[in-house]
Amino acid sequence: MEGGDSLPSATTSDTSNEADIQEISTQIKRESRGGHGVTITGDINSETPEENVTPSDKAHKENKNTKSSGSKKKKGGQSSLADIKRRGRTQQAGRSPQSDVILDQFSKLSIDAKDTLLKRKGTGLVYDERMMEHKNMWNKNFPECPERIEQSYQKCKDYGLVDRCVRIKSRYATEKEVLSQHTNKLLKLVQSSQDKNTIEELKELSRQNEDVYFSNETHKSALLSLGCVLELTNHIVQEKVDNGIAIVRPPGHHASKDAVCGYSFFNNVAIAAKHALDVQGLKRVLIVDWDVHHGQGTQYLLYDDPRVLYFSIHRYEFGHFWPNLRESDYNYIGEGPGRGYNVNVPLNKIGMANSDYLAIFYQLLMPIAYEFSPDLVLVSAGYDSAMGDDKGEMKVSPSCYAHFIHLLSTLASGKLAVILEGGYCLKSLSESVTLTLRSLLGDPCPRIGPMKEPCDSITESILNVIKVLRPYWKCLAFQGKQSEEQSPEVSSSTDDYRLTAPFLTVENRPKTYDVEDYPTQDTETKNRLDKEINQLIKDTDLSKPKHKLCLVYDEKMRRHKNAVDPSHPERPDRITRIFDLHKELGLLDRCHRVDSRTATVEELLLAHKLEYIEELQRTKITKPRDINKLQDKWNSIYLSQDSYDCACMASGCLLNVVDKVMTGQVQRGVAVTRPPGHHAESHEACGFCFFNNVPIATRYAQQKYANKGINKVLIVDWDVHHGNGIQHIFEDDPSVLYISIHRYDYGFFFPVGEGGNYDKVGLGKGKGFNINIPWNERCMGDVEYITAFLQVVMPVASQFDPDMVFVSAGFDAALGDPLGGCCITPEGYAHLTHMLMSLAAGKVILALEGGYNLNSISKSMAMCSSILLGDLCPPVEWKTISTSAVESIVNVLDTQQHHWSVLKFRVDLPVLSSEDENEDENVNNSNREPTSQQSDKNKLIEEDLCEGIQSITVSSTTDPETENTATTPGPVPANILSDLASTAVSSTEDAVSGSQDRPSTTSSKGAPAAYSEEDVACGGPTSSTIIVEADFLGANRQSAESAEMYAVVPLPWCPHLVEINTIPSLGLDVFMPCEDCGSTVENWVCLHCYKVFCGRFMNEHMLFHGIASEHKVVLSYADLSVWCYACDSYIHNEVLLEAKQAAHISKFGEAIPC
Repeated sequence: MEGGDSLPSATTSDTSNEADIQEISTQIKRESRGGHGVTITGDINSETPEENVTPSDKAHKENKNTKSSGSKKKKGGQSSLADIKRRGRTQQAGRSPQSDVILDQFSKLSIDAKDTLLKRKGTGLVYDERMMEHKNMWNKNFPECPERIEQSYQKCKDYGLVDRCVRIKSRYATEKEVLSQHTNKLLKLVQSSQDKNTIEELKELSRQNEDVYFSNETHKSALLSLGCVLELTNHIVQEKVDNGIAIVRPPGHHASKDAVCGYSFFNNVAIAAKHALDVQGLKRVLIVDWDVHHGQGTQYLLYDDPRVLYFSIHRYEFGHFWPNLRESDYNYIGEGPGRGYNVNVPLNKIGMANSDYLAIFYQLLMPIAYEFSPDLVLVSAGYDSAMGDDKGEMKVSPSCYAHFIHLLSTLASGKLAVILEGGYCLKSLSESVTLTLRSLLGDPCPRIGPMKEPCDSITESILNVIKVLRPYWKCLAFQGKQSEEQSPEVSSSTDDYRLTAPFLTVENRPKTYDVEDYPTQDTETKNRLDKEINQLIKDTDLSKPKHKLCLVYDEKMRRHKNAVDPSHPERPDRITRIFDLHKELGLLDRCHRVDSRTATVEELLLAHKLEYIEELQRTKITKPRDINKLQDKWNSIYLSQDSYDCACMASGCLLNVVDKVMTGQVQRGVAVTRPPGHHAESHEACGFCFFNNVPIATRYAQQKYANKGINKVLIVDWDVHHGNGIQHIFEDDPSVLYISIHRYDYGFFFPVGEGGNYDKVGLGKGKGFNINIPWNERCMGDVEYITAFLQVVMPVASQFDPDMVFVSAGFDAALGDPLGGCCITPEGYAHLTHMLMSLAAGKVILALEGGYNLNSISKSMAMCSSILLGDLCPPVEWKTISTSAVESIVNVLDTQQHHWSVLKFRVDLPVLSSEDENEDENVNNSNREPTSQQSDKNKLIEEDLCEGIQSITVSSTTDPETENTATTPGPVPANILSDLASTAVSSTEDAVSGSQDRPSTTSSKGAPAAYSEEDVACGGPTSSTIIVEADFLGANRQSAESAEMYAVVPLPWCPHLVEINTIPSLGLDVFMPCEDCGSTVENWVCLHCYKVFCGRFMNEHMLFHGIASEHKVVLSYADLSVWCYACDSYIHNEVLLEAKQAAHISKFGEAIPC
């Protein structure tokens, strides 16, 4: 199969074709390093078994050796590399049953895309007009009125949303359900309202309780409200619907165990949470309460329950705002086993707006929620924080609630129930409810304008919350170490105000409450706010195209191929496999197909120089011999006579997608195109790329659709390699924000050099509009990328407020990619895609860049298309973020906060005070992880993250506001490499305790090692800079064998150990040269055939040998480590000790010390 032949998961080594392998060795050798930093010899771990070959694969396979592909039949009966592999597989048909069992076990580890796509089942809606019967009989202007739900429901109908929902039948809650969280005393109190015969009796009952009124219908309405919420919750948990909204009243979140309060009688959300846990069997529930009043009742009921994370954003004003409770402040974080699971974000001034709330989501709610990993999200949706509400006096726009819902929808596989609480400005309430429901239905988020700098007051609150919660949540890792002096960002000007708060306690709580007087908004203020809300509604664009997603693909782009090496990673099957999987999963039928076309020279000139275009154009008529000479002058490029036309088509196809989106025919687009583009410079090809497709499309959109408001364009590049071409094209252009997340490895990862470092912020007017997030180690996965999005990408993108979003969607950071060495799952890409869809009113276009594991790339892009079609995000497995990733993100924050005011949270935290600790001496904390275990946990987070981060500074010697001076990437100092030995034990604590978190590759000084484990395994820089395993295997042999003495924890077993052979009778000679090039600098021995070849940093002949022979397990003569190509990991197992012992004797003249 073209390009698909590679190392399978488990085979039995066959050596009968050694002559053939040797015969073609010279033929396939590379004169230059392969694209993206490796010799191009194949795609490890991307084998497609013959039984799984798709029909289109077979069709393309027949054309593999046609003249147009540039392939020629070998002279003299010579075998091709593919022939050798095919013959080897035939001979391996008789492998042992044990090998078949192992292969079957590992095949189950592959991701089944069908199982992970979450196509929508529908959005539930529950509403019953009988809840309107509860009303204040003596004050018709009382804010908690029946019109609240009536107008909200009617507005949803007016927008055509009700007919799109799954209607859920209402019901009354049972007494048993009420008593699951409330006392019988409270139930009897509410029931007693039915027996009151006069208004005066109802008033008297109301006076005995805080801020409530009773009517004869209160009991029934409260039971109906609770029953509706429980029915919605059941439908979501049982997966009858995906999500939904309960338009109910009376509200519930102020009701505590034995007291009604604040218009609330039964605590709908708290009861629903307990029901989901105890009855439905869920493990974790997240409650988000954005009502402007603190839901103290919910807090009280769940304060010691670690199964529920309660997150409240509420007006507090240092205790001056109702309910005037100390326990509404940030330092009340739960008790006993629930300590750390109660989060209060106090709003200490009025006028908080969209930007302040979004900062809370990005800095606190979403990171903690991801780490908590809920099974269900319940929202206490009070809309009294919306602009125009006289009780809240906040300025959240109705459209912003759609953004809140969009963010929360990434959690719990989209299982999200929105339950109405407060909201008393009918106009903003009904609009907010409607836009919330619209977002639940998957409609694009309306634009809300640029995110502004969060105010100092909310900054203080957020930092205070981080201060008290950081010991409990590892995600809160981006502030400096706590200091004795208060951070200058935290104001203390309100201390006097804080000290005068009229806190309510059991002792001073009034005996009766006034039920007659209730303040109302004056007419002038009401009219002014109504006018503002009307204008906001008028300016909100809720238009929606007919089609959600368009897709472009053309088989003609397969014609660009490597004639010498059909297994080159950038091969035709990349787009074919993506397209075929889209078809197999039914995604293609749901997409609007776009015709292909080629870009014109005039369009190519939008990003490239004419001389370069003409030079590439001439390759169409250039002889193959001359084409080879031309490709050698460029970095990591192969050419054929079809390359120019295919590159033009890749660009032209993307332009057609832009047209579809910008003319309002579709919402979003996907371009399944090749060759990729993001490395191409304006004047030369680079890294498999000829024309830089996304910059061409960006300029095209800006010029052609300027009259449609396309001015600012965001480009997010998540290809594992830095998009040097895009950066250079736009580095002085403030109309384009380019954000790249890529492997950098201190400048040693392709495209090599300083250009991809965090301090490259742009030039001239473009300063700040280039953001590089460089990873300096391998294995970055879902956690690291999602964290980078929440900390950097989304806040900055929200402040930039783009008119259009392009994604340079390379999938070589995907799990299993042979070039990337990272670990993003298809689910991880789904979450990244989903977050970006909240920008630019959903105008998002993905253009394929890299990605070389055919399974990973097809599943990952299919998942992205699924999300763009409106499907739900599947869950991601959350692990502790890599310390190296934290350091990279911190460097970006420190650099970019000079340019983006939303990045203002990278400060030193104020010191914890005794008030912050809030430890009640009567509270037993021994049941939750912080106490006996928490001390160690705190130490890990505070010392390993906080102290390390505290010492991180922007290493550029030039002020970021002046010249864009580069740092010196270079390797990390040698002493850091030597520190790996001393940190081996601490870096493997998680492994010893059974954690599956990624092992650290960080030194004791908090800096990552200069070279990744992949670099070392494939032949590191020099043997003198690598720790020799013998140093560990002396006095610490027992620890080493139990994986306690490795800076990178090896696998204790792999399925390919059964394939290695015993060592030759004469032993091993570690001084033998590479059989192909004669190098003695950095060699490896194959533990299958015991041939010796050089590693990656020489001529990569061991990698070539592994692909040709399908031998997987190799031993380094430099450090005596063992690497498995198929498992992509180090291995340490007792069956390897014989070979290690022989190598140690040869290298040091003695056996490994016991």
